[in-house]
Amino acid sequence: MGDILHAILLAALAGAAIPFGAWLAGFDRLLPGTLRNEANHWIMAFGAGALLSAVTLVLIPEGIERVPGLVALLPLILGAVAALAADVALSRRGGSKAQFMAMLMDFIPEAIAMGAILTADPNLAVLLAVLIGAQNMPEGFNADRELAASAGTSRKTRLLLFLALVPVGPLAAVMGITLFSSLPTVLGGLMLFSAGGILYLMFQDIAPQVPVDRHWSPPLGAILGFAFGLGGHILTL
Repeated sequence: MGDILHAILLAALAGAAIPFGAWLAGFDRLLPGTLRNEANHWIMAFGAGALLSAVTLVLIPEGIERVPGLVALLPLILGAVAALAADVALSRRGGSKAQFMAMLMDFIPEAIAMGAILTADPNLAVLLAVLIGAQNMPEGFNADRELAASAGTSRKTRLLLFLALVPVGPLAAVMGITLFSSLPTVLGGLMLFSAGGILYLMFQDIAPQVPVDRHWSPPLGAILGFAFGLGGHILTL
């Protein structure tokens, strides 16, 4: 029972970064126009780098450790195809929600993985929770701006939506510790499926939005985001 409560607490704290990032997005108007635009692209780039670190340092390595051989490629490709189908469906309805989709495809499997590894390696689980929170904050920021532009929903409605996502993390972590810890192949397949979807969304929707005309520094935000994840990974070696 203690491990389950620990998993719930860690996932809830990591999930709380989503509405916090969305709340911060409401203050970007305080910056001058040019500076605001560049800062927003920096935050988007940092989130992309953090997502890339999650894929390359957590989801894929942990996934291929649990799914043997070339079979691991199947869920990876299926995840990309699923993200493509969702992207096409959303575009036909008028607007892209790539940041929102990437946030969910990252948050849920990582929370499951965190719960699954908590009993075996509590320190790694804590580090993973920190990385999830570090990814969720810029993702919540970017997803709020994306939904505001594409869906036209009110700020209050968007914040309520992001708050509603917080319990998803604890539920996923409990599933990880109670169910997926005994099903390593299924867990590995889920992580690879998520990695494929995230990679598709990054190259299709997120990365192309990072550059700013006559500004060359925002892509460095992606490097900082990846370096943050890499630093945490190095600490667990």
